[in-house]
Amino acid sequence: MEKLRIVFMGTPEFAVGILDTLIKNNYEVVGVITAVDKPAGRGQKIKYSAIKEYALENKLNLLQPTNLKDERFIEKLKKLNANLQVVVAFRMLPEVVWKMPTLGTFNLHASLLPNYRGAAPINWAIINGETKTGVTTFFIDDKIDTGAMILSKETSISSTENAGELHDRLIAIGSEAVLETLALIEKGKVVTTIQTDSTEIKTAYKLNKENCKIEFSKSGVEIYNLIRGLSPYPSAWCFFKDGTQEWNVKIHEAKLIVESHNLEIGSIITQKKEIKIAVSNGFLEILSLQFPGKKKMKSFELLNGISFSTHAKVL
Repeated sequence: MEKLRIVFMGTPEFAVGILDTLIKNNYEVVGVITAVDKPAGRGQKIKYSAIKEYALENKLNLLQPTNLKDERFIEKLKKLNANLQVVVAFRMLPEVVWKMPTLGTFNLHASLLPNYRGAAPINWAIINGETKTGVTTFFIDDKIDTGAMILSKETSISSTENAGELHDRLIAIGSEAVLETLALIEKGKVVTTIQTDSTEIKTAYKLNKENCKIEFSKSGVEIYNLIRGLSPYPSAWCFFKDGTQEWNVKIHEAKLIVESHNLEIGSIITQKKEIKIAVSNGFLEILSLQFPGKKKMKSFELLNGISFSTHAKVL
């Protein structure tokens, strides 16, 4: 059985859970590669990636290349003498990097491939109303998330689960998948499955302002799924309009009430301490939201400081 010398590549919190599993299971991680530091927030303070924070805390050998094809970085990578690379939520690798280790480079992706290749698989599974998802390990090739699959693990998605909750569950499921994959590689027992393409494959497009905006012409279920699929981050949003005032509002949490009504779609109804929005097949009860320059708050907290007219609506 070949002893593994692993280089780990990743950036966000999701990757931290997997790296932590490797360390706690006494795998030899000879190097950690993550994104370069970037300014973030209003103050544009330099922010470390979640993986960098973890690597520093655990005194792991850290590299932050700006260019993955840079000869100096390639030389440093070679000197680590790794025989396997594990990639979780990183960027596309050049061939010179992913072909370097003798045992290959495998990726953990948070979907049941070939569906939901791309940047935001957890979000899109919920947005599209899927009832199941999972994780897949696969050997990296020259395209994005298309390589030969090693194994996958499936889980159900509840009708009320949001992206943050599913993200945390998939860290645990992904950790199991990575450990099982490592065991297969160590024993030389990997059997891969080639991904088959079809026109029905769903894509996990990168999230942007446009595809996070709520379109109230859609059904209540579609809007509800968008909200929970983007919660807690980056959040679904829309405009609240009342007379001459207009606010860009993030909707963090909502409940769908299926009920017939004769109200105009998008009408905002406030009663007691509730905010409801009329949709095609009922109402969205808004449970928590965020107005510009304000913190996230419950609807009743917002209504303590603002009132809407009967003409208020969403755009």
